[in-house]
Amino acid sequence: MQATIQQETTFNRYARAVAASKRVQWSIDKDVIRNRTFDARHKFLPDGLSRVDELSFLSGDEQRYLSQIQGRTYANIFGLVERYITTKVLEISGDYYFGDQIALEALVRFSDEELKHQELFRRIEKLAAQTMPPGYQFFPDPDDVAKVVLTKSTWAVLALTMHIELFTQMHYRQSIGPDENLSPLFKDVFLYHWIEESQHTIVDELEWVRCDAKVTGEERDKSVDEFIELVVAVDGILRMQAAADARYFADTCGRQLSPEERNQLDAGLLRAYRWQYILSGSQHPHFIKVLTSLVSESQAERIGMALQTLS
Repeated sequence: MQATIQQETTFNRYARAVAASKRVQWSIDKDVIRNRTFDARHKFLPDGLSRVDELSFLSGDEQRYLSQIQGRTYANIFGLVERYITTKVLEISGDYYFGDQIALEALVRFSDEELKHQELFRRIEKLAAQTMPPGYQFFPDPDDVAKVVLTKSTWAVLALTMHIELFTQMHYRQSIGPDENLSPLFKDVFLYHWIEESQHTIVDELEWVRCDAKVTGEERDKSVDEFIELVVAVDGILRMQAAADARYFADTCGRQLSPEERNQLDAGLLRAYRWQYILSGSQHPHFIKVLTSLVSESQAERIGMALQTLS
């Protein structure tokens, strides 16, 4: 009886994800971009994410410009991670080819939306390039990163994916959406991104729990280590891009930064990026709830200790 109830509940959650996907589907040109361009007078990321307000040596105009650089990287990072997410979702959808067609539809819609998001972020990068000075570089190659991520277990990849999808929602609800001083176009990009990511987290959780039910204790323990390896790899990407963005800002901000200001800029960008892409997700209450329901206390402590080194 309990198993039947659980199956019905799971079926209903996939069905709700499908219904939501149909209800909120949107068009890049008609709904999001709408023939608009970026205005250099607006911030892109709010201070709660960019943390530019912590860099007191920067003027208001400089803080706004740094938020635009971070916002450009923010969009590119999402385009990056959605490359591997799309591939993994398409891979696990094969489990449903001859079974639950509602779950299959949920995963196919998920992958289709992620492909649309990748196109959206490519378009946003082009629009940002039209507004900002030349010289910006986004170093990680999406295909290369995806190939590395996908060498890890499905358990570890789904853990990272749910972590990302949850902080995406939190960033919009708590920081981007409420801030009236941001670029209207940038806000709309992440409004529509958030609308579709909301049902993705439902599917993330269902698939992660389903995967966990099939692994042995030894496999789960190895997957915990692989999840930690993925987080460390993300941190490596953030270190590289924070350094690149600091150089770009220093080269284009219109004045010579002192060595002390440059050190503060480097440290501030890395601190902001770690918050945006690692710590805000790892501290999300629902991520903690699902993770701790799947792992042992000692495994949770291993993950916690690894994250502490990034604080």
